[in-house]
Amino acid sequence: MPTVSMRIDESLVSAARAAAKAEFRTVQGQVEFWAKVGCAALDNPDLPASFIAESLMSMAEPRLSSEPFVPRSRVKTVQP
Repeated sequence: MPTVSMRIDESLVSAARAAAKAEFRTVQGQVEFWAKVGCAALDNPDLPASFIAESLMSMAEPRLSSEPFVPRSRVKTVQP
């Protein structure tokens, strides 16, 4: 993927470094993630940013490790 160098305020880079460590991302990956969340939030002002962030993270998960959604109304509980 082609890259572009740009100047970013050091306080933003420090915040991205801390968040990246907690989220197991690179600093560049964290800034890119924040940019994606920000763009999606501007496009969807009625959605909470946390919902947008979680949706983007779930879309990035490998499909092989996912389990199908089963509504609670279909889950059968075993009675003792």
